[in-house]
Amino acid sequence: MAHSIEHHHLIPVSSTSHPHDPIPEDPTLSPLNHPPSSPSGPSPSLSLLTDLTDNSASSSDAESPTTPQSEQHIGDVLDALKRDEGVLYPPITPLTDRRRRVSTVLVSSSPAQVRKLLGEDAGTNRVENFCCGGGCCSLSSADEALTTTSSEPLTVPDNDAFRSLNLKLDSLGLDTNLTKTVDLPEQTVSLVSVPSGKISPKLSAAQHPPQFVTPHPPYGIHSAKVYHARELTKPGAEKRTYHFDLDVTDYPTEGGDVDFVVGGAIGVCAPNPTEVVDEIFDALAIPTFIRDKQVVLHTTNGRWPTIWGDEMSRELFTTRRDLVTWCSDLQSFPPTKPLLRVLGEYAESPNEKKILLFLSSAQGQAAFCDLRTGPYITLSQLLNAFPSSRPPLPHLLSVLNTLMPRFYSLSQDPQISATRDGVEYRRLIEVAVTVHEMPNWKGGMRTGVGSGYLERIAHKIIEGGKNGKKPDDLDLRVPMFRGLMSNPLAREFVSDGPMLLVGAGVGVAPFRGFVQRRLKSANCANKVWVLQGVRDSLLDELYSGEWGVEEDQVKKVVQSRRGTGRYVQDEVRNQADLVWFVINATDGRVFVCGSSKGMGEGVEKALIDVVMEKGNLNHKEAENFWAKKKDDGQYIAETW
Repeated sequence: MAHSIEHHHLIPVSSTSHPHDPIPEDPTLSPLNHPPSSPSGPSPSLSLLTDLTDNSASSSDAESPTTPQSEQHIGDVLDALKRDEGVLYPPITPLTDRRRRVSTVLVSSSPAQVRKLLGEDAGTNRVENFCCGGGCCSLSSADEALTTTSSEPLTVPDNDAFRSLNLKLDSLGLDTNLTKTVDLPEQTVSLVSVPSGKISPKLSAAQHPPQFVTPHPPYGIHSAKVYHARELTKPGAEKRTYHFDLDVTDYPTEGGDVDFVVGGAIGVCAPNPTEVVDEIFDALAIPTFIRDKQVVLHTTNGRWPTIWGDEMSRELFTTRRDLVTWCSDLQSFPPTKPLLRVLGEYAESPNEKKILLFLSSAQGQAAFCDLRTGPYITLSQLLNAFPSSRPPLPHLLSVLNTLMPRFYSLSQDPQISATRDGVEYRRLIEVAVTVHEMPNWKGGMRTGVGSGYLERIAHKIIEGGKNGKKPDDLDLRVPMFRGLMSNPLAREFVSDGPMLLVGAGVGVAPFRGFVQRRLKSANCANKVWVLQGVRDSLLDELYSGEWGVEEDQVKKVVQSRRGTGRYVQDEVRNQADLVWFVINATDGRVFVCGSSKGMGEGVEKALIDVVMEKGNLNHKEAENFWAKKKDDGQYIAETW
């Protein structure tokens, strides 16, 4: 799809959009968990790695994001703690010659990790310096602890949802004095009846969000028809992964030279499940007959209910169901003090009110931190745990997080389009999605918003196929937009030069597109290699036989749960000659994609070991070597 350069400026440049990268990328919050590294063992080398001779070097003009000056570094925090109360801590060695990257990892994912970091006898005053994003840092710890016995004992709610929170209430009683409770958040949302004669046409469909849910104005969300879907993993696999073909033949032109690219991604605006939305309505005692009734939404400030719209007041026609389904996140974020404060304000039970206000106070800071860093807490879980709290929907919407798009990398070369059944030309893009699961307080497991939504679509297509229905007959659609085309994978992909692609799990999916594109060029023959980590190749090897090439010539599969049980980072060390050749070759690139927990950290350590061995460098020099390669765009790690 070609466009003249004069049209490039049709995409507005603003604080929230840019022609080359219109979708700002939010940091990924991942738990800090370091599993033990696996022992390395011998493994047969790739048969094609014996004739590597090119040693020339190159660089490119890539930049990595730097941390804003206002962000407090953990080394600075520990230095401050070291001076506090005479407690001794190990010295912190400053990394003066290394560019700091934007922090995308939570300091802790559990109360035990907080205590390990701060010390067993450290009070909650130390927790302030390690922000979990829930408002702890704005409160100083209370001088007095809850050590005295209350004359009015507290009666905790007797229900499974409350017990699942595992709250430690110490000696909290109804007469306990609470200090520094957060102020009641301002209500920024209001809903009023539609004036007579002003009823609008149907505002949204079940498969598509309202028009005002816009990722990068003025461009909207495209309703892409699901051409086909199938499960890539086999029964018995630890995680389920699905493949989707999405029809983007009619995707609107956005101006300029903007198109789907190798290594790019799409944003999917997934809704909250209908049963979860109805559960919220039931808990709030919102009558059935008004849930889908049109109302006028007024907001006083902010971007909500848009995604990345301007900060401004708004007046929109909508329904309560649309706002809860498409605009507010009900399960992805830990509870915040403003949310708990709103629930406490409207709790009718004195016991429930006291607990919620306790969690919003200085005295309850430790319990609040345990709540945030423990298992995922959903809004439904909180409303069921405190059933007497029924806040007005507008006030609740004022403190909930915006439901954000979920991003998925393309798993093919998007220039490859398909003509199916010989009927007409249709352009398809392909993505692979692994279902994210976590324990449900009701028992069993629940899925993530985006992956669960797409899995439900895949099940409809699979079941329809068993009943003789084609996907075209089902007319299933995915609300999506083209985004993140300037992410590292897309930006650093080049048409020539050797590439080593290291991926585990669904992280290997975008590399399929890399291989498809590179093998189109005769100059790229024998210049691309893939190291793929799986648990069991019989159950969860993705796209086996679908790379468009003799796979044993370019791809090595490493299994962690079968045979000797080795990880992809072990194979990186085993292929030290290949790594050293690629990273020192002209236009050579090493790409890493997958989970940062375990795999990403393990591969980075393996790469450091390789250059220490092959380049005769010490550990610090090896770290600087890869930092320089990252700055030059030769080492690209995309982990989450």
